[in-house]
Amino acid sequence: MALANTNKLRGLIWWRKWAKKDWAIAIVGFTIIIYAFTSFFPYPNTVHTISPSDLVDLTLLHNAIHRGALCLDGSLPAYHFQKGFGSGSTNWILHIEGGGWCNSIESCLFRKSTPLGSSNYMDRQVRFAGILSPYPSQNPDFYNWNKVKIRYCDGASLAGHPESELKNGTKLFFRGQLIWEAIMEELLSIGLSAAKQAFLTGCSAGGLATLIHCDDFRELLPKSATVKCLADAGFFLDEPDILGNRTMRYFYHDVVHLQGVAKSLHKNCVARMESSQAALDFLINCDFQCLFPEEIIKNIKTPLFLVNPAYDFWQIQHVLIPDTADPRGSWRKCRLSINYCNPSQIGILQGFRDSLLKALGEFQQIKEGGMFINSCFIHCQTWVADTWHSPNSVRINNKVGKDVRHLICVVRSEYGQKLIRRSDYLKMCRYVVPPVCF
Repeated sequence: MALANTNKLRGLIWWRKWAKKDWAIAIVGFTIIIYAFTSFFPYPNTVHTISPSDLVDLTLLHNAIHRGALCLDGSLPAYHFQKGFGSGSTNWILHIEGGGWCNSIESCLFRKSTPLGSSNYMDRQVRFAGILSPYPSQNPDFYNWNKVKIRYCDGASLAGHPESELKNGTKLFFRGQLIWEAIMEELLSIGLSAAKQAFLTGCSAGGLATLIHCDDFRELLPKSATVKCLADAGFFLDEPDILGNRTMRYFYHDVVHLQGVAKSLHKNCVARMESSQAALDFLINCDFQCLFPEEIIKNIKTPLFLVNPAYDFWQIQHVLIPDTADPRGSWRKCRLSINYCNPSQIGILQGFRDSLLKALGEFQQIKEGGMFINSCFIHCQTWVADTWHSPNSVRINNKVGKDVRHLICVVRSEYGQKLIRRSDYLKMCRYVVPPVCF
């Protein structure tokens, strides 16, 4: 037992060293990927040219001041809003932006000088695409709904708390929970409170925020409203990397304890983890495990749909094969493109996919839940035109676009739940990057 304890503590020490020196680099890389992808490949194959009327202005949340709801650098949080019309005028879709997390003072200080930590660096106008597209040809179900893109600027999936802020002159604001509350307060005041249908969605870290706040969102709205949630590429796994190190586990540990995230997580889970055997053996707080989606979804009561690639490229590059786990570079090409993976590496990737399906085992039995898991080497899929609704969208039984999109449609999800639960589709998806992938 003593030797086992020592080995686990060494693992924690290894993580501390790597986090301070190298994880900020990983976050920087993720930030660059997100914004490069948005800038160079946001609206492919669209037949619409960009006009000034397509651009949606940034709205600074001035009511946030009295709540103390601030981005990492102390600037005002923000969102983009496009008013609904016609049959969609009383329906709302909210999308929470993704962009990783910061788990240390160093990484948060870097982040506060980017659009993911300060509204001072955010684009003043953006064009909505994918699930937020205003064009019926691209987004038949939601094009005329009230659409909101919530900008992400706290570094903890809208779940940080000011009590954890350091008083050492770093001037970092951990106010994610307050930002969420302030944005909800403003949206409720401009029509969300009268919604007949409401859909909370998010990508990546925004998908995790969707899971964290799904039931809170339901409670804010009329009981007569139809309310559902969708997390896109937000199901992050607590899996060891190829060397056996729990990279993501220790990373989430630092995020939770740096920003006081536990206060936004489910109380039953936190209490259970705090009294777990690991907590008793090592005198450490295990509440951070409640940030993993596998634990979060056990307590969500609101109807929930999950969209996730089985071979999520971000998780492959940062959870399964982080740079520190591949010092000789034998995975360098494979982790960037599955086309370069050898049979042994493909087997390891398929094992990662199997871990995802195992983590979703209980969720598959929930009547009010549904999922769409494909084998594409991608990350988020709902906010990009090509992967949401186009001739290049993922196919199931040679059905594309509208038919596949209905699998994750808030209005028609019952059909999708029955279809995607069939085991033959899950087995078909075992093959990495099948021809149906974008």
